[in-house]
Amino acid sequence: MIAAVETSLYAPVKGFLEAAGYEVKGEVGGCDLVGLSSGEPHLVVVCELKLSFNLELILQAVDRASICDEVWIAARVSATGRGRESDKRFRHLCRRLGIGMLGVADTGEVSIIVSSVSPMPRTNSKRRSRLVDEHRRRRGDPTPGGGSRAPILTAYRQQALACASAIQRGHLRPRDMKTVAPDAGKILLSNVYGWFERREKGVYALTEAGESALIRWPQAVPSAL
Repeated sequence: MIAAVETSLYAPVKGFLEAAGYEVKGEVGGCDLVGLSSGEPHLVVVCELKLSFNLELILQAVDRASICDEVWIAARVSATGRGRESDKRFRHLCRRLGIGMLGVADTGEVSIIVSSVSPMPRTNSKRRSRLVDEHRRRRGDPTPGGGSRAPILTAYRQQALACASAIQRGHLRPRDMKTVAPDAGKILLSNVYGWFERREKGVYALTEAGESALIRWPQAVPSAL
């Protein structure tokens, strides 16, 4: 139940960041929201969501700080005005750490409580690169951020589903799927999810698990096939 409520914060915070000029997607690289600016090099913004402001939220933000240019935390503001957002010590801690605070009202309105700054160098370039790569490769924004326990539609899973859909339509060889899944050969060979069955060299079929996956995540007919 908690995850569902946290997910409800996703749309208003996503809208807020999009209005600031970022392309936002949820559940990328373990982050609730990741926003990329247009142009090169990208500015990377990460935001973590919780029902209320707490220490766990700050710890998550500290961990994310090394992979982005701005890190934010967002939570619902207390109806009584007694939440952490009204605690000067909590706000001061966020300022000292360079963590921005966003408050989400019951109406969905998002307000800046503390602005995000970068008081220290962001050093983990490898994690940052993986985050940007996953964001750019993912098709659309299929998974709302906020801690859902449902499987995340990563770029890899999306390609695997594209392969499954292609096989279902009679395209049984990896080379037939390259236009919709550039990594089709590796995905079919590794068979991470158990969706594919090798019938003969270079020819694949769907398992029951693969059929079930397409029922769970229906795929549109790709124009390239």
